[in-house]
Amino acid sequence: EAQDLKLGAPVFLRIIKTNPDGAGYRGGRIEAFVQKKEGGAFTLFKTYDICAYSGRLGPKTQQGDNQAPEGFYFVTPSAMNPYSSYHLSFNLGYPNAYDRSHGRTGNYLMVHGKCGSIGCYAMGNAGVEEIYTLMSAAFAGGQSFVRVHAFPFDMSPAALARHKDSAHAAFWANLKQGWDAFELAHIPPDTRVENGRYIFENAAE
Repeated sequence: EAQDLKLGAPVFLRIIKTNPDGAGYRGGRIEAFVQKKEGGAFTLFKTYDICAYSGRLGPKTQQGDNQAPEGFYFVTPSAMNPYSSYHLSFNLGYPNAYDRSHGRTGNYLMVHGKCGSIGCYAMGNAGVEEIYTLMSAAFAGGQSFVRVHAFPFDMSPAALARHKDSAHAAFWANLKQGWDAFELAHIPPDTRVENGRYIFENAAE
């Protein structure tokens, strides 16, 4: 209410694995955005600290690598698990079309409670409860799926420059296009995969 936002309005989640300068490997967060009015921009409601994730910077590529995914995912109501052994959880939908086009393998990559990870994003019980509540209310309000965008770090030019020699540099440059599309209008773009790359549609010019 203080932010003139309504529980049950559409939600968008953005995962950032690392601290704001992109130099470390911890200190990440999930940003929860809520749409202020129908068809309009999404406003940052709250930021939740990631309690734990496994692996290092870079995407998940195969079963058993213990990497947490990076990329553009969406969560449907059927992916929500109120009976999770990790308190509450939802499935990110890895592998998505991009992951499959690159032969990536693995399954059951979650955002969940508690504070241990073997490839998932663990948010602690209190954090996941709030995120889960926002999503459940949005589904009840008519949102058919929640977009979840996962990044290694804040996708600033300076952060990308620090990692320009990484084997993932080209992948991250593609991710930055999606980051920029959202930052421009604060409306998450539609995403598709073409020739092994993410393509972003309905982004503001």
